[in-house]
Amino acid sequence: MTSDPAPTRSQRLKAATATIHDTLDQRIMALDPFSSPARYVRFLRAQQAFHVALVPLYAAPTLRALIPDLTERDRTASIAADLADIGLPPPVVPDGAPIEPVDTSTALGWLYVAEGSSLGAAFLLKAAQRIGLTVDHGARHLAAHRDGRAAHWRAFTARIDAADMTPEDEARMIAAARDAFTRFRALADAAFA
Repeated sequence: MTSDPAPTRSQRLKAATATIHDTLDQRIMALDPFSSPARYVRFLRAQQAFHVALVPLYAAPTLRALIPDLTERDRTASIAADLADIGLPPPVVPDGAPIEPVDTSTALGWLYVAEGSSLGAAFLLKAAQRIGLTVDHGARHLAAHRDGRAAHWRAFTARIDAADMTPEDEARMIAAARDAFTRFRALADAAFA
């Protein structure tokens, strides 16, 4: 008789944040961001405010050593291009303070949420296409990575799983991921207010 293998760190992170993640997904869909370009630009502005705050993490040398393709995972430029494509004025959304380079486990919690949104973007891209947007115009930040969404995600979670962490570090990572979900919810609520 064999026992099931213990969950990986990234699986534990997913389980620990499932409720807050599901609640955020439901809230975003309730805001109906893909019903019109005017509503979509509000969603884009929330995305921009969230991702701009993470720019210091994408530039942190210690994180780039752990995740060699980290710089290419930064979607701020594609979000800005999407906003320019739409040509509608975005709402004013408070950006909040940037996430300063912090300990690795906290940073990984924030990056987990950003990377997870890229994985889940396949569904969002289909919704954006219904209002005339494409990966070449208005929905660049929702495009799949050239290696595919799943492979790109697995490469990221493998780095989380391989990181040297204590149980306390893992607890900080989980808390940071929850903070990131909470921040995005606040930014989305402000964008659609």
